Amino acid sequence: MRLALAQINPTVGDLGGNAQAVREWTAKAAEQGAHLVAFPEMMLTGYPVEDLALRSSFVEASRAALSELATDLASDGHGDLPVVLGYLDRAPYSRTNVARPLPQNCAAVLHQGQVKARYAKHHLPNYGVFDEFRIFAPGKDLTIVRIGDIDVAIAICEDLWQEGGPVAQTRAAGAAMLLVINGSPYEQDKDDVRYELVARRAAEAGCTLAYLNMVGGQDELIFDGDSLVVNAAGQILARAPQFDEDLLVIDLDLEPSAVNADRPAVPGVMHVTISDTPIPAYVAQAPVLAARLDPVGEVYRAVQIGLHDYVRKNGFRSVLLGVSGGIDSTLVATIAADALGGENVVGISNPSRYSSQGSRDDAAELAENLGLDYRVIPIEPMVSAFLDTVKLTGLAEENLQARVRALVWMGLSNQEGHLVLANSNKSEVSVGYSTIYGDSVGGYAPIKDVPKTMVWELARWRNAQAVSRGEKPPIPLASISKAPSAELRPGQVDQDSLPPYELLDAILDRYVEGAHGRAELVEAGFDPAVVDHVVGLVDRAEWKRRQFAPGPKISSLAFGRDRRLPVTSRWREHETPQT
Repeated sequence: MRLALAQINPTVGDLGGNAQAVREWTAKAAEQGAHLVAFPEMMLTGYPVEDLALRSSFVEASRAALSELATDLASDGHGDLPVVLGYLDRAPYSRTNVARPLPQNCAAVLHQGQVKARYAKHHLPNYGVFDEFRIFAPGKDLTIVRIGDIDVAIAICEDLWQEGGPVAQTRAAGAAMLLVINGSPYEQDKDDVRYELVARRAAEAGCTLAYLNMVGGQDELIFDGDSLVVNAAGQILARAPQFDEDLLVIDLDLEPSAVNADRPAVPGVMHVTISDTPIPAYVAQAPVLAARLDPVGEVYRAVQIGLHDYVRKNGFRSVLLGVSGGIDSTLVATIAADALGGENVVGISNPSRYSSQGSRDDAAELAENLGLDYRVIPIEPMVSAFLDTVKLTGLAEENLQARVRALVWMGLSNQEGHLVLANSNKSEVSVGYSTIYGDSVGGYAPIKDVPKTMVWELARWRNAQAVSRGEKPPIPLASISKAPSAELRPGQVDQDSLPPYELLDAILDRYVEGAHGRAELVEAGFDPAVVDHVVGLVDRAEWKRRQFAPGPKISSLAFGRDRRLPVTSRWREHETPQT
């Protein structure tokens, strides 16, 4: 069997556009002689649809689009090619004594202009970024389709992560392949976890396992592709690239079925025969094993594709951000230029009386290197006019400068139609070192989930990539090497009020992502006074984070969808009695 896995990028709610993509990629699969082509989880609607699934109009539109797509594929001349794809359906379901129709996360098999088979996702994740148990009704039966006398079992994403269920049924039913369609979000090092899972499940199912994942950005989530096929022994037979659309085609030597599809012997297994005529012998082609990105490179690609898709899918053509010459704005501007083209990035320099000449020069050099639409708008006249009317000093005066900059950015955004980007990193967002309605202003925050120490890693990586291609490094070396500073008062540096970032990020990693308490942090060797200072800042900044722009998730626990804490709370980790 020649299997084609279409690792592509759908858009939530764009049923027509997603259906057209299925038609185009099915044509590519047909040109390459595929006997079966598959598309990702919820391909027709995009994923995740969240509470759109609770709208009956949206469910009905999905069902209608599926039927229309089956007809269109046949009209395109591809009716003989079975197509597996995810879509939104509904089914009667009762969690109490009253049954009512609930939406279902489903897969369908299209063939000869008809919907020949369907499968509903069994296991509905209800952790981290997922909220599917609240939305969907679970499926009960495993669907196995016979294609050219080969039995192919179908499952969806979380069904693979849970013990038993469809995987165990696949083995009992004797299927030759388990095809799993996924919408599995990216986080660091997840490709290794996925491979280990897929290899283990292939062994449990006793057959070849094809794991197809979507690619692209959807709000905070990034889907990295990284589709793969393994045999029952755990050997990787083929693998698609990370973060790129791709048609992964592989020839598989699978055993014909010995099961009587009309009399299935395994309870809870639905057999559907698409065709039972053996596929004629043909010459196999060499499989593709895409190279893996290095750990820093995959993070860079994740935030790049996240920004690109957020901008394009929401109808923007350009972005605007403040560029100060500091490392954060420098990295964000570089990511934006790589994602959208420098000509579509407006970089605004807003020097104040405290801005150093070096920072101004670094911002100008960056803009030239990236080809930005670069503008210099000093804020001193505006700040002075405000202070002549409202007398502010100290921190209030410092924050005023940040808020005046934000007024400039938002004004130009309204006037010219740009999406404003916020430059804050995860370390700053964690401890509240991002002026609310100032530095935090923006519609999207590309490095919101990137710790400060990784910001430097990404900058060095991007420059190294340029050197390896014989290009000029885009990021000025001074932006990387100088001490970080907001430059809102004479001689100011971040370390005036924060621990060194290496230490700060180490504590934040344990406190935010690891959910370690104060005692655990002190036991790990951190100074109690530093721990109290940091966790106090984190706890008090929850109200700021609740108002922050969305940004791409790259860690196991990102602010927003992953971490849900009350704003109004008197619990303070560092103020509890210590024993």
